This record gives sequence, C-alpha cells and structure tokens, in this order.
Amino acid sequence: MFKIFDLFRRKQTTPALSADWIILGLGNPGPKYAATRHNVGYMAVDELLDATPLQPLPGTKALHAKTMIAGQDVLVLRSTTYMNLSGEAVAPLAEQLGVPAERIIAIHDELDLPVGTVRVKKGGNENGHNGLKSMTEHLGTRDYLRVRIGIARPPQGVSVTDHVLGPIDGGENIRLAAEAARLIVEQGLGRAQNVIHAR
Repeated sequence: MFKIFDLFRRKQTTPALSADWIILGLGNPGPKYAATRHNVGYMAVDELLDATPLQPLPGTKALHAKTMIAGQDVLVLRSTTYMNLSGEAVAPLAEQLGVPAERIIAIHDELDLPVGTVRVKKGGNENGHNGLKSMTEHLGTRDYLRVRIGIARPPQGVSVTDHVLGPIDGGENIRLAAEAARLIVEQGLGRAQNVIHAR
C-alpha cells in the first residue's frame, strides 16, 4: 500500500512540462564556482529570467524555470552536473519534449573571443569546450545554437584551467548574452546575429 501511495504522490508532484525551446546555461554548480569565468552561462540565464527562481526538476540533472518569449514556451535550464557532463542535463529533456537541436540554445564561455564580445552561431566545433563536447555527445549532433560569451585566452604563464576557473572581471557582457538568447527565440538566428554582432 505504501509503495502504491508513494508512486501516486511522486506522479502528482512531478510537473507536467511542455516547451517550444530550451535554453541551457553552462557552468559548474556550487558556491566555489559561482563567480568564475566558466559560469558566465549560468549568469546569463539568471539575467534572462530576471529574478524568476530556478527550481529542481525531479528525475533530471537540471534546475529549471518556464518563461514565455514571443508567445512561445521556453524551458530555461541550469545543469546540476559539472561542466563536462552538461549534456546529461539537456538531452533527456529534449527527447522527452520533442525539442529539436535547432531550438536548443547553449549559453557558454568562449576562450576564442575577447572579453566583452558576444557571438551567436549554429553548430560548429566545440573548440575543446567540455560542456559543448558533452552536449554534442548526448544530443547526437552539433546543430544546436550557441550564445558565446568572450572570456579571452589566459595570459602567458596561466593555464586554461586556472583561467576559466578564475573570477570574472565584470566585462563579460552577461546582459548582452541574455538578450541574444531572447532575440533568437523572438526573431530567429539571422536577426539575432545582425543585432548582437553589431554591438
């Protein structure tokens, strides 16, 4: 009797989900990493949601919030895994909800862009980014969308690991990255590129 009741209770408390788009902010969980360059994707999601709290999503490796952009249901996620397992947070949900790769937006740090620069693109190589590698592996494609936040290459004598896990300096343009994700949903990739790349 207890097992039947417990199963019923879990079904009742698991939220019914639907989504036209998924936006995933990449980063590492926990206060140790909260203000580091590798977590600018998390920060952009917070900016996009504008104080809407993220909640655990039972049965997944993600925190989530639902929002509407241009009349479309958008599921906004932050992984609860470490960066190199980011795909585990998004791929099962994308499959469950029937969201194709071209409607999945990953917001992430980018070593190959100067600080303050935001760029938007579809697909392409992962350029050594472990979060993107995991997404590609679990989604089975590179054809998801990316909002790339420039953090620049480390100075001479500093390792990439120390650089990406170092503190942000305030110039990472988090707000522009959030705007880029919103523009993709509202007006499409091409229009978002025209607007964001002109900044």
